[in-house]
Amino acid sequence: MAVRRIPLGPANLKDGEMRSYKVGKRDLLIARVNGSYKSLDDWCNHAGCLLSGGRLEENVVVCPCHEIGFDLDSGKNVTSPGVCDDQPAFKAQIEGGQLVVVGDVPEQ
Repeated sequence: MAVRRIPLGPANLKDGEMRSYKVGKRDLLIARVNGSYKSLDDWCNHAGCLLSGGRLEENVVVCPCHEIGFDLDSGKNVTSPGVCDDQPAFKAQIEGGQLVVVGDVPEQ
């Protein structure tokens, strides 16, 4: 079975920036940290807020609604485990100048 590759457009995020992208009906957060692209499900599973409206603190995105931080590599809740679930994390990379999410990203 081939690995799914979802092109998102030109790779034009600067270090320390993040943005929300639509994949089907799903919103993905893409962040650039130290030259690497990272991706999480953008909707906080606890507060229902867009994480892309929060802030980056090194390799952690902090939810704008309840201040819980999620590791961008694993999606793990790193500030208050047990308060809310981890976020789904996905692999993001550059291919031919385009930002691509790789793997099984549900579109719902």
